Amino acid sequence: MRHFLRDDDVTSDEQRQILARGLALKADRFVEKPFAGPHTVAVVFDKSSTRTRVSFATGIADLGGSPLVIDASGSQMGRGEPIADTARVLSSMCSMIVWRTFGQERIDEMARYSAVPVVNALTDQFHPCQILADLLTVAEVKGGLAQSGPALAGRSFAYLGDGANNMSQSYLLGCALAGMDVRIGCPESLSPDPEVVQAAEQIAATTGGRVSVTHSAQEAVEGVDVVATDTWASMGNEEAGHAAEPILAPYRVTAELMALGKDAVFMHCLPAYREHEVTSEVIDGPASVVWREAENRLHAQKGLMAWLMDPQQHDQAPRD
Repeated sequence: MRHFLRDDDVTSDEQRQILARGLALKADRFVEKPFAGPHTVAVVFDKSSTRTRVSFATGIADLGGSPLVIDASGSQMGRGEPIADTARVLSSMCSMIVWRTFGQERIDEMARYSAVPVVNALTDQFHPCQILADLLTVAEVKGGLAQSGPALAGRSFAYLGDGANNMSQSYLLGCALAGMDVRIGCPESLSPDPEVVQAAEQIAATTGGRVSVTHSAQEAVEGVDVVATDTWASMGNEEAGHAAEPILAPYRVTAELMALGKDAVFMHCLPAYREHEVTSEVIDGPASVVWREAENRLHAQKGLMAWLMDPQQHDQAPRD
């Protein structure tokens, strides 16, 4: 049994397998039914959601299952039931647990006591399912499709904004696994966790990728294939995000910055706040692929869930 709690819970080859499966399921939405029965999948939310809620509920149904969507505030978890107890109960009745929560330690504990696979639908530290969707999108729009799955090695990806947030840290790990040149452009005071940077560098050394953190937005986007950003006011941390706007302003994605790329496309995990982290000209312009990226949450997550339910495709977890 495997869990998917952060991007490097899979190997580079396994990441390609998952993305290839997602692309096959995009071509034929109902070709796999690992949850036929139907099996029930618990989808638990400690935080608000649109794309994650809809894509997982739809994907589980497409795969033959029954999504059980739970708002934690209305469950016993919201009254303080221990995570370990919840894990034991949910995994005795459900075939998978998908959880959007706060600290990474919470989902790590859920996995520790669960008898079924646990999937990270977002924590404060990582957003690995979003990165799978983004990589699938890059493969589609930049021509990285091979018979064995997406071939993304050598592509360059720049993220601008809050380097300490979950998107930045998942991009570091996920793009490094794909063998890409991943660049984080951020203020020095909002740099990624050094341990995450080190982990990404170690991965890149094995995949032929490259990892860099710069405090120059221009340097980050020079010659890149993809430019991405995220809201400056992260979920649950809006006050700090608004306070940081003055130091994040130089990292706003504008047409001028996009022009420094190599026919670059623009990505954003959404929701977006126009004229803050990105201008309307960019997100609503011809370089934007954000709506395809949003739809690909469905297909990438179906690929992941189908892969997790297929024990012949994986052995032991690659990360201790």
